[in-house]
Amino acid sequence: MRIALARPRPRRTARLLFGALLTAALAFSVSGTATAAIDKGDLTANARTDVYMRDIASDTGFEPHGAIYSSFFNSPDIKICPTAVECASHTNPIIGSTSYIFVNLRNNGPYGSGIGNGTLKAYYTTSGGAANWPMNWTPIGSKTLPVAPGVTTTSIAWPNVPSIGHFCLLLRWESATDPMLFEGTATSINTQYNNNIAWKNANTVPAGGSGVISDRPYAMANALAEPAPFDLAFRPLGEPAPGVKVVADLGPELFERWRAAGGQGEGIQVVGRSAIQIVDPYKAQIKGLLIKPEERPVVKLSFTTSQALQKAYTLQVVQVGPARKLGESFDVGGVDYTFEPRKG
Repeated sequence: MRIALARPRPRRTARLLFGALLTAALAFSVSGTATAAIDKGDLTANARTDVYMRDIASDTGFEPHGAIYSSFFNSPDIKICPTAVECASHTNPIIGSTSYIFVNLRNNGPYGSGIGNGTLKAYYTTSGGAANWPMNWTPIGSKTLPVAPGVTTTSIAWPNVPSIGHFCLLLRWESATDPMLFEGTATSINTQYNNNIAWKNANTVPAGGSGVISDRPYAMANALAEPAPFDLAFRPLGEPAPGVKVVADLGPELFERWRAAGGQGEGIQVVGRSAIQIVDPYKAQIKGLLIKPEERPVVKLSFTTSQALQKAYTLQVVQVGPARKLGESFDVGGVDYTFEPRKG
């Protein structure tokens, strides 16, 4: 079944009514996930607070959020900085360093009011598409704080950044007066249906035209209780970057599954024992990658540019497939790769 976006309603009554309807709907629609619904009726109107983090720039906190191709996995309210002083834009963390995760907590959500008291928790996983909650996520740290009406910017230190080098971040605001709507195994569903969960998947790729290859891991996952096919889709955000070459190495096992399923795709060609070149990196798809439950295969994405870039360009790589039951086709997670002119 399809659940429509909630329309604006009076602040204190909207959450209780919407929560009851959505909880009932999810009880029948979610398949293959261990979903625990929250009874919003336990909170009185005066006790309800609503702190949220945006999924996209236009997000105002209404649940669910998730317009098609809306990049719910690249929250503008989260960024990594190299020092305890807030930086201008998100940066890749340096292995072995202490990095800092800066988060904007917004206390003007549509379902409550008043000072919110709770704990902000940060997690990481290998950069990629889908990720399952909680098994694919590793805790980084937490901070307990009050959040007054308006926007509160805070940070969580990330000491000794591990060696995988490229990450997805998940931030969760947990509060007794601002509970999650429900918790399931699909991080994509949790993020879109809880305004106090935000996901940050973004990487920079040096692109100086020197022919140097930049490799990035891209992990995939399946939240269902049975094997399911997924696609990898490539989309430009804005103007396409000139001279970009992308190769996806699936690894022997995933490649053989893809071959056995018919080797379907668009704008691609096989270039090695397990590698696929993205001939058209702005509308290509690798189709029918069979992912089993509880596994997390990692695809190696290799990026090169044939010419020096004069400005930044962004390419989005998205895992598309089922999040609740077989036969669905939704964005279940992805990464925005920004090609930046090489400095120096």
